[in-house]
Amino acid sequence: MPISVAEIYRYPVKGLSPEPLERVRLSHGLGLPHDRRFAIAHSTTAFNPAAPTWLPKTKFLMLMKNERLAQLRTRFAEANGVLTIEQDGRTVTSADLATTEGRKRVDEFFARYMAGEADGAPRLLEAPGHMFSDNSRKVVSIIGRASVRDLGRVLGRPVDPLRFRANFYLEGSTAWQEFDWVGREFHIGAVRLRGVKPIKRCAATNVDPESGARDLNIPLALHENFGHVNTGIYADVLEDGEVVRGDALTPAY
Repeated sequence: MPISVAEIYRYPVKGLSPEPLERVRLSHGLGLPHDRRFAIAHSTTAFNPAAPTWLPKTKFLMLMKNERLAQLRTRFAEANGVLTIEQDGRTVTSADLATTEGRKRVDEFFARYMAGEADGAPRLLEAPGHMFSDNSRKVVSIIGRASVRDLGRVLGRPVDPLRFRANFYLEGSTAWQEFDWVGREFHIGAVRLRGVKPIKRCAATNVDPESGARDLNIPLALHENFGHVNTGIYADVLEDGEVVRGDALTPAY
């Protein structure tokens, strides 16, 4: 069975819900457009949008500590810059992130919603060209669904692949085959990439992406059953091009 892209996702706001894509245009040395473009920072987080630098996930609201975030559904409209936040099927906030008023509205929502969990008054961050990734370099993330199914096998229950917040989910690979691509070049469709390293998993994966319940211990299960705490890999984009859902992954010879 050929290896192909089953799903494509971006995460416009770090820690918030994924957005499915049918296709995406990739650029050399960058992640997906608008992926982790925004983050909700603690008030104590020092960040200069004019000279952005990478910061660890602990500087932001994130699923590793703030599982209530998983109960929200968000949509970002890149055409007009509007972020819509839903809770229990109803819109609770809709704001133009290009405006001071819109950003203030988002800040006020998270101050209410995360009261008692946020360190001070949370604030929305963005900087031109910056990516609030857990990795200090701008990469894409790739997971084979077979690896997630194999994890579910040892846990005795299905595991939702969205726990791992990847950009590309693959079908047709064998369990853990993606680790073989670290240090190697490959194509997804017409785009050439190179595997960088496996993705070390934290307690964010313990949170069910639908209910927000912290109902599994994924890092422990990985360590006890496979001798590592990794699922999926990071990859560098080596050249510009478009990836469409259903595109094949092939070695670069």
